[in-house]
Amino acid sequence: MLTAQFMALLDVFIVNVAAPAIGSDLNASGADLQLVVAGYAITYSVLLITGARLGDRFGHGRVHLAGLALFTAASLACGLAGGSTELIVFRLVQGAGSALMIPQVLSLIQRAFTGEARVRALGAYAAVLALGAAAGQVVGGVLVSADLLGTGWRPVFLVNVPVGLFLLAVGGRVLPRGTGTRPERVRGLDLPGLVLLGAAVSLVAVPLVLGQEEGWPSWSLLSPAVGALLFAVFCGYESRLARRGGAPLIAPRVLRHPGMGLAVLRIAAVMAVNGGFLFVLTLHVQEGLGYSALRAGLTFAPTAVVFGAVGLTWRRWPAAWQRALAPAGFALTAVSMAAVGLAFQGGGHGGVWLYPAYAGVGVGLALAFSPTLTRALAAVRPEDAADASGLLATVTQLGQLAGVAAFGALFLDRLESLGGPAAYTSSQALLTCMSALAVTAALGAVSGLVLRRR
Repeated sequence: MLTAQFMALLDVFIVNVAAPAIGSDLNASGADLQLVVAGYAITYSVLLITGARLGDRFGHGRVHLAGLALFTAASLACGLAGGSTELIVFRLVQGAGSALMIPQVLSLIQRAFTGEARVRALGAYAAVLALGAAAGQVVGGVLVSADLLGTGWRPVFLVNVPVGLFLLAVGGRVLPRGTGTRPERVRGLDLPGLVLLGAAVSLVAVPLVLGQEEGWPSWSLLSPAVGALLFAVFCGYESRLARRGGAPLIAPRVLRHPGMGLAVLRIAAVMAVNGGFLFVLTLHVQEGLGYSALRAGLTFAPTAVVFGAVGLTWRRWPAAWQRALAPAGFALTAVSMAAVGLAFQGGGHGGVWLYPAYAGVGVGLALAFSPTLTRALAAVRPEDAADASGLLATVTQLGQLAGVAAFGALFLDRLESLGGPAAYTSSQALLTCMSALAVTAALGAVSGLVLRRR
């Protein structure tokens, strides 16, 4: 199951490095590339909680295998796609497979292990999260640069197929098929809430991606407003459903837990910064500076490795520091983002100071994310733990989606206004985007302090 988790996580990051090669081969626009990256997050984030409840209803092992089969089939289809539209559709299906597959991992760890064994299993789970983030960019660069049998970018998807088939064969033998949950405790799927949330997310995200290419027509400005209205309708519906004793996708009482609102805000901010940073920097170093896919992948290694190391060790740091870690992380992220933009200023390759800036981004993002997530989950009541986990996992994916859509649109719009992807103009567009990312990170720290006082 951890191998499946690693494969799905790898697929989030591996596509970033392959995006320029996909654009060249399929003649895909910048908006198409954004949808290739963000489409996975759209279906994954919207269907994540539903996937967890399907596991309760039909059995975690059974639903995990169904999601793995869908993910593997979609990976094959992505690798064989003949156009950008096909690839976008299959990426949406891939995200749906992950939404069925991934929520079952923690559920089965909780059910299959106790005591010290559970601690070790959760430690392995955390290590896989860190390793997947670090390996995704590098593996993507290796596969694209290798150009196996002249297939270019396609192995970044096709590599999932033999692994998925192997896991299906093994998982069919070793994973439990029963539900492990009494029928009276199985919660409803909240299909109306699912439709409202999916429509709201799509109406906000898609115009951000397509608006720049279309010249920001009136529909691209009206659609996010309609999406915000639908989200308000969704919140009202969820509250009414909770009062009637139903099972809303997002339980209002979970949001009322002390510190949960702050955690949602911070996690959304840090993931938006992370998603935007990875997407726009990939475009700059490959299309602006002409890096190979392998070199581009290795560019992100310091950030990812430091992120994983800090995420696994911050709890051992002095207790007096713990409260200040998240605000300090946001502040360090803001400074490091600005440093990355300035290092590339003028069309150069960044110089030696670029690597401390990359490491600073990794440390800052880890400190902003990991303590926030851990404290938020520790504060909720045991009966609300599943809802809180689902909420924060959904916010994580929605934040990543928002970052790719918003900051990707900003970078591409600025690049077009400056006249194209030459090194100098690309560096100017990058500086604008890194400044915006720095401001977002700074707001994450300041807003958190305001909400805590309130």
